[in-house]
Amino acid sequence: MSKFHKKSRGQFTSSIGFILAAAGSAIGLGNLWKFPYIAGNSGGGFFIVFYILFAAMLGVPIVLAEMSIGRNTELNAIGAFRSINQKWAFVGAMDVLCSFVILSYYSVVGGWVLKYIFVYLTGGNFGENTAAYFGDFVAKPLEPAIWHLLFMAFCAIVVIDGVAKGIEAASKRMLPVLFLLLIVVVIRSVTLPNAIEGLQFLFVPKFEIFRSAKELSNVLVLAMGQVFFSLSLGMGITITYGSYLQKNSNMPKNTYLVIGLDTLMATLAGVAILPAVFSFGFEPAAGPGLIFVTLPAVFESMSMGRIFGLLFFLLVFFAAATSAIALLEVVASYFIDQFHWKRRNATVILSLIMGAIGVFASLSMGVLSEYTIGGMNLFDAMGFLTDKILMPAAAFCTCIFVGHIWGIRNATEEIEQCGVKFRIEKFFGVMLKYIAPVLILIIFVMGLLPA
Repeated sequence: MSKFHKKSRGQFTSSIGFILAAAGSAIGLGNLWKFPYIAGNSGGGFFIVFYILFAAMLGVPIVLAEMSIGRNTELNAIGAFRSINQKWAFVGAMDVLCSFVILSYYSVVGGWVLKYIFVYLTGGNFGENTAAYFGDFVAKPLEPAIWHLLFMAFCAIVVIDGVAKGIEAASKRMLPVLFLLLIVVVIRSVTLPNAIEGLQFLFVPKFEIFRSAKELSNVLVLAMGQVFFSLSLGMGITITYGSYLQKNSNMPKNTYLVIGLDTLMATLAGVAILPAVFSFGFEPAAGPGLIFVTLPAVFESMSMGRIFGLLFFLLVFFAAATSAIALLEVVASYFIDQFHWKRRNATVILSLIMGAIGVFASLSMGVLSEYTIGGMNLFDAMGFLTDKILMPAAAFCTCIFVGHIWGIRNATEEIEQCGVKFRIEKFFGVMLKYIAPVLILIIFVMGLLPA
């Protein structure tokens, strides 16, 4: 690669810019609609302890591995693997394909968030039956598709501006605002009557998980899986963002901060959501229903609920957008590096393609719902492909690649650039070579088993 081309790719101007961008990519909708329910329903305080444990065991080494591949090669996910060992370019291809498919349907959900923000801003309401309102909305043929395309357009505008002026600048603005909005909602939520019930659901350890080996193993697998998906492992995001890192950046420190911020945000999301849900006598649920059905009903029951509903959906938008921007950059960077497309052209063309696919994913919940793949509509089938197959497969292969092909020593030399001390090299090597692949295989097999 020429010096000109390396320079033209752009770089993060500071470590904090990278940390906020990487943390933003990890802090997504899963933190808001999945973590609170799973934590409270699967061990409470014990789940959170297990989550932190697996974030250290599984998250730290894989994030570091992906970051070191990216910075060492200064290339997109496919180019990075190919430049080290041409036979392993397929791993990067899985990363890029995964991000492509995820963004194609993730942006549909981002469109739903924009719709709800619009309702709050314009003084609309969700009626007495918020479930019926949501169901009727997502089944419409035109409106959800328009909001989806608007969300995709917002992400494209950010990515077109490049690494420093686009992604880094947007992350520096959105992440602090996201955090402040979350704190405001947390304060309001914990001061509601009977809010303690929600906090107990989230934090009080549930000793009954130790009654049987099966129940305990289920909680452990859920904690591993949540870490895996929360940190966006196996999507090529950390490789791509790592390729824009300066050589004097402290990668271990960056990794700890990114994982720490992601864990903090997931926990705060639980504190923001669950006390409010329990305060008004609603049942928590996992998935989109929590955000688009349960919480609008909660806000309708709350004093100044319209204001707090708007604030909440704004923070959901920032969480969704920072993740979507990272996914788009993974795909765009490949075409920029490999085919020398101009950033603007790559971003626009790819956004249009993913936007078109997303329209069909949206329609699959309405007029195209009768067309299924393996018993799932297109939207759900795309989620199954990425969550259950591509992500764990790519992460597993990344562990094998760094642990046994590229080598721990080469990865360590990259991490230790400019005198950075890497005190967990032995732990890093053992985890990537032996333990992390086994844990990922467990997640993979459990994910394919019938519920």
